[in-house]
Amino acid sequence: MLRLRSSARLLRKLCEASRPLGRREVQGAAPPTPTRRRLSGAASAARTTSLLRPLPGLDLPPSLPDKLTRLPTRVTTLPNGVRVASEDLPGPSACVGVFVASGSIHEPRESAGVTHLLEKLAFKDTAHRSHMQIVQEVEATGGNVGASASREQMVYSYDTLKAYVPQAVEVLLDSVRNPLFLQEEVDRQLALAREDVQETQKNPERFLQEMLNLVGYEGAIANPLICPEEALGTINADIIKKFYQENFTADRLVLAASGVDHQHLLDVAEPLISDWHKGSPMETPKSTYTGGDFRHAAESDMTHVALAFEVPGGWLKERDVTIMTVIQTLMGGGGSFSSGGPGKGMHSRLYLRVLTKYHDVQAFSAFSNVYDTSGIFGIYLTTPPDFVAKAVDVAIKELIAIATPGQVTEVELTRAKNSTISSVLMNLESRVIVAEDIGRQILTYGCRKPIDYFLKCMDELTLDDVTVFAKKLLSSQPTMASYGDVDKVPPYEFVSKRFQAFR
Repeated sequence: MLRLRSSARLLRKLCEASRPLGRREVQGAAPPTPTRRRLSGAASAARTTSLLRPLPGLDLPPSLPDKLTRLPTRVTTLPNGVRVASEDLPGPSACVGVFVASGSIHEPRESAGVTHLLEKLAFKDTAHRSHMQIVQEVEATGGNVGASASREQMVYSYDTLKAYVPQAVEVLLDSVRNPLFLQEEVDRQLALAREDVQETQKNPERFLQEMLNLVGYEGAIANPLICPEEALGTINADIIKKFYQENFTADRLVLAASGVDHQHLLDVAEPLISDWHKGSPMETPKSTYTGGDFRHAAESDMTHVALAFEVPGGWLKERDVTIMTVIQTLMGGGGSFSSGGPGKGMHSRLYLRVLTKYHDVQAFSAFSNVYDTSGIFGIYLTTPPDFVAKAVDVAIKELIAIATPGQVTEVELTRAKNSTISSVLMNLESRVIVAEDIGRQILTYGCRKPIDYFLKCMDELTLDDVTVFAKKLLSSQPTMASYGDVDKVPPYEFVSKRFQAFR
């Protein structure tokens, strides 16, 4: 209190001392009228200058047309089989990617887990650059590189400005074509892969999504994408090199780019890949969907269950997959708290019929994993153990409702179609996603189907199409995977019988 009073007295003294000085300054100052006149003149000019008319002396760039025509995707196949594809886009940035038809489905037993390691070994030491040099060159271009592995494909990408496309292509192709796979680097990545395995087992959703493939299929799709623990002790640089040499061949490779002129891409890339070695003709590994049940008992406050069915034909039956995509939007769902912001998914069936009705449900959403010739679609849920039996029953009823005529309304379907179309178009505004779409479609279909083709399929969908596809979906055997207090999850045989009418 004493300190505050002292400060107040000091402030009063300073104010009193400044008053005479302020008067003298005012007395000796020039009259303020000219300043006011200047301000009045500026205000007057602002009032008379309209932004509806061009400013004098300012050259404006030409306006964009009301409707931009999308440039076609151009594809060139080199003599050795490498396909180079691109779609030019306006703007200063570009994305270049290498897509390889190689994944965990191509792994023999002795190479199990190699695809997981290849993802981690991306952009490491090559025959021409050290890992540090690659990092420095990427930073010098302001670029961003990444690699991802899936069951059927490997993707390496480089996102940068158009001016740096030649450097990006050179670094990207060097990283994919000339990796050294040094044993010390392999050992480091094996240690990180072991951490991945441990983290996956602590992440119920990711763990169960992986296990659905392992128990639901026989054959190649059942190969683990995440390196098995037992393989971590046997994989070495020689095993990785052997798998790489057998699968990373010219005829299984696509170089795709968005935001790049096609001829410019060819001029830069062809000298670097024209002598890439061709492999022997590849036979697509066989897989058979069987359905099954997996249960992992764990100490957890929540019990997690995934219930799925086969999507026959996979990506190669693009119309069916289009229907499945709309159904996934139609069902929607999510968590008890929407991480996407207020109102996200609030009109989906699972949000309205489950999440707002059963407050014990922590998460309830539709999901899908689709491959070239098959796939799975279903519902993932998280609830307390005492409510899990009821939650599984609700999931069964929601799936059956989609396959029952009259249960889905025209308003719901229209909203789901519009939402799906909007999501697709928004995603294609990203150059990274456009490049990925080009590369993956060429590996799957041998060409890139125009976006209008898929949008037309969505727009033409009817309620009958939804019902017919859902009945076909539920006619397969269910695949279940659960985590937590699995003793309270309904038996597999009980769940399977609930769908007997569709078989």
